[in-house]
Amino acid sequence: MKHWLRWIGNSAAVALICGASAAFAQVKVGVVLSATGPAASLGIPEKNTIELLPKTIGGSSVQYIVLDDASDTTKAVQDTHKLIDEDHVDVIVGSTITPNSMAMLDVVSQAKTPMISMAASAHIVQPVDAKRSWAFKTPQNDSLMADAIAGYMKSHGVKTVGFIGFTDAYGESWHQAFLKAAQAHGLTLVSDERYVRTDTSVTGQVLKTMGVKPDAVLIAASGTPAALPAKELKSRGYAGKVYQTHGVANNDFLRVCGKGCEGELLPVGPIVVAEQLLDSNPVKKSALAYKTAYEAKYGAGSVVAFGGHAWDAGQMLQKAIPVALEKAQPGTEAFRVALRGALENLKDLPVSHGIMNMTAIDHNGFDKRARVIVQVTGGKWKVVGE
Repeated sequence: MKHWLRWIGNSAAVALICGASAAFAQVKVGVVLSATGPAASLGIPEKNTIELLPKTIGGSSVQYIVLDDASDTTKAVQDTHKLIDEDHVDVIVGSTITPNSMAMLDVVSQAKTPMISMAASAHIVQPVDAKRSWAFKTPQNDSLMADAIAGYMKSHGVKTVGFIGFTDAYGESWHQAFLKAAQAHGLTLVSDERYVRTDTSVTGQVLKTMGVKPDAVLIAASGTPAALPAKELKSRGYAGKVYQTHGVANNDFLRVCGKGCEGELLPVGPIVVAEQLLDSNPVKKSALAYKTAYEAKYGAGSVVAFGGHAWDAGQMLQKAIPVALEKAQPGTEAFRVALRGALENLKDLPVSHGIMNMTAIDHNGFDKRARVIVQVTGGKWKVVGE
């Protein structure tokens, strides 16, 4: 009888210890971003933002393991393998740029690990097939922003457009998205010139574009490399309007481009101009929440759109992790599957860039509330259309 009671007591103690361990099981978040290389102006604010994310969610501690892919696709894949195979993370946040995120898809889908990309291309999440069912992303889809540009062009008398973009997946995705948007708004794309992110001259591309005399030029590039064709167009005396994509919405771009970008137009997420938004804008409150948190740590005027993409990934996880914890414990395939499902069912989530409503066929979840048109005026962003 004494042995039986002792066994019961020991078993209860073990159960109590295991229960406490389960309650405080750690969620591991792997982060791959481009803190160095050509995309550093995007990756650095993302890295800064990760430091602002909560260390406890749903009663579980959260560990963020951050790796720098140096804007290199091969390194991004290597980092993803390390995080999954060695660190056994429950979710991946990253990468910063489209080519890297596209290359990471095979790795995360094979490992059944959800990924929240901070890159722009819709191809990262569309179509939602077996591979992309594991991928989500926080930047607005190119199609949403391309429609905003084309609509603004049409309303301001533009009929013909020259295109200068990256040679990689970002440029191609934007070319496809804008071609479709241009057709929908009655615009004609009259040229298609490309350049590499690391190029130091785009004189040939600019001269060819100016040669067909377009009413406007769209530069489909991201980060500081997007300043190169903008400055060249200005120095060559191009008189039409120049448009950029939301891939340039940071202070480093403004600094590098200087007066060469004065007057340029682009669509951006609401966070970029949060204080300029009308009080009736449903995103103003959530955008200001991120701006306040970021600038409290990094200084007034330091917030940029790209850090907002990391913040929004954090907001998604704060909603999804507690739901997944009700079904399984971190560190297991069951938890990763549950987390993927929770992310796919996020509804009416206010984040810094818009209001998210995910579905089984939409792993971005943004609508027109996630964009405003701004113009570079006096070296700053000025809202010209909501």
